[in-house]
Amino acid sequence: MSKDQPVRRLARASDQNDRAGLRDAMTALLAEAHAQQRHGRASRIGSTLSEEERRDESKRWSPMLPESVQSLLHEPFLRRSTDDLVLSKEVRHDIREFMDEFTQAALLRSHSLEPRHSILLVGPPGTGKTSLAAALAHDLALPFLVVRYEGLVGSYLGETASRLQQIVDYVSRTPCVLFFDEFESVGKERADANETGEIKRVVSSLLLHMDALPTHCVVICATNHPELLDRAVWRRFELRIEMPLPSATELREWFMRTEKSFGPIGLTAVEFTKLLQGESFSEVEAITLDARRKAVLSKGNLTTAGAFKEAIDSWQRRRVVGGGSKRGAEHNRTDKSRTWKKQKASGKEAVLPESDLVSRAEQESRK
Repeated sequence: MSKDQPVRRLARASDQNDRAGLRDAMTALLAEAHAQQRHGRASRIGSTLSEEERRDESKRWSPMLPESVQSLLHEPFLRRSTDDLVLSKEVRHDIREFMDEFTQAALLRSHSLEPRHSILLVGPPGTGKTSLAAALAHDLALPFLVVRYEGLVGSYLGETASRLQQIVDYVSRTPCVLFFDEFESVGKERADANETGEIKRVVSSLLLHMDALPTHCVVICATNHPELLDRAVWRRFELRIEMPLPSATELREWFMRTEKSFGPIGLTAVEFTKLLQGESFSEVEAITLDARRKAVLSKGNLTTAGAFKEAIDSWQRRRVVGGGSKRGAEHNRTDKSRTWKKQKASGKEAVLPESDLVSRAEQESRK
């Protein structure tokens, strides 16, 4: 390659507005700078290349969003439907009922009724709250817009509320599923003496916006800490669903699905359930995906059972790092609530409005 060939490629790609060509040319220039030990130039080219990749990633994830909300929302690619998820019977029933209302909104409106359009998902980490929200958007054929807190929360007075208004203005004109993960970040209890006046104003603004959103915008919020939510937040959600850790029934269903798609894993359903009882869905999925990767990378040298055994061994080593097993399944097995222990705030026990949550069977099991 001649000395000026990468430069010519860069100029040609720029003239043709060829972004892939630009990246290739810049990569060639970066390699040339490293070969010539011109470290300062290599650093500058590397920074520019990284910025281009970040822009491309943003456009790839949010191709239809206007520039005004690119920093406030992003739109992940949807891969799974609700049928692909392992859900409890109660949760699946309520989600199907919700979808039926939304898809037959015209019928409801002909009788002066509106479909429900707000859902609160409550449960410990890894129980599938985000996956369920994304799958619901997939099944409803709506854009899945996830709020970017790093772009929403500002440091100046009124900045966060103003950005929240931008989001509301956009989604009010666009049928979509608007998702707030870690909702306690913006829906905190206003009576908390430790919170600033700014977050209290944000909560008040959020509550007003939620009341004003049209029903073609489905709002889904997820939280691991319902005891931190403002009391006025609860009534804004027409459907409240508790997402507990997988029970023996869900683990058996996961086992059957895994064996059907992956092959025999060297465990019986009873052994699989006993081994993973108390673990979250994310942990079970991580083990399953790890086994699939090992089987693929072995290029036929590992059976499915062998790959799954290695994945289990890796998981058991990983879970004890930093005392993880004490914080994970071991704690969950001794926690009768199977979700979280009631916490105390300001010297008072944080009582959740359990009668409003969907999982009635789970409430009965706690008594």
